[in-house]
Amino acid sequence: MEYKIEAPLKKEDIDKLKSGDYVYITGTIYVARDAAHKRMDDLLKEGKELPIELKDNVIYYMGPSPAREGRPIGSAGPTTASRMDKYAPKLLDLGLKGMIGKGKRTQEVKDAIVRNGCVYFAAVGGAGALLSKAITKSEIVAYEDLGAEAIRKLEVKDFPVIVVIDKEGNNLYETAIKEYCEE
Repeated sequence: MEYKIEAPLKKEDIDKLKSGDYVYITGTIYVARDAAHKRMDDLLKEGKELPIELKDNVIYYMGPSPAREGRPIGSAGPTTASRMDKYAPKLLDLGLKGMIGKGKRTQEVKDAIVRNGCVYFAAVGGAGALLSKAITKSEIVAYEDLGAEAIRKLEVKDFPVIVVIDKEGNNLYETAIKEYCEE
C-alpha cells in the first residue's frame, strides 16, 4: 500500500501502516544521530528535560552535508540506525512514535516499537541528494557545537520512506527474505 501521512504522527495513521508500505511524510521531523542521542541520554539520566518534544514525533538518523545556494540543506541520506539502538527504547517509551534510518534494529528496539505502538521507517541509502528535495526547511535546534550531528528540525513535504517494522512487530527485512527463499 501507499500512504501520505503527517508528522507529528497520529495513532490512526500508525495503526494502518504495515511492513512494506510506501509512505510519504509531510510536516515536522527531527534529525539526531549518535552524539545527540548520547547527550539526550545523559540529560535523562540527570533528570533534565530534553531539547525537543518527543511525543508523537519522528527522528531521522541523518547527517546532512552543507546546503547549496538556495537550498535549505545539502545531501540528506539516512545513516545506520543500529548505532542508536541503545538509546531508542527509552525514547520510544517517552513518546517518540517514529524513526527513520537504514538497516536492522535490535530485538529491544522491536519490543519497544510493539510496546508503544510505533513505527520504524527506512529511507533509501545512497539517495541523499534526491531525499533532500523533499526537505523545505532546516534549522538547528540543539547542540550546534556537534556540527553535522546537531539536532535539526526539518519541514518535509512528501518525504519518501518504507515501513520496515510496523506497530505489530512485522519486520520487512525478515519477511522479504522468507518470501524470496520460498520462490
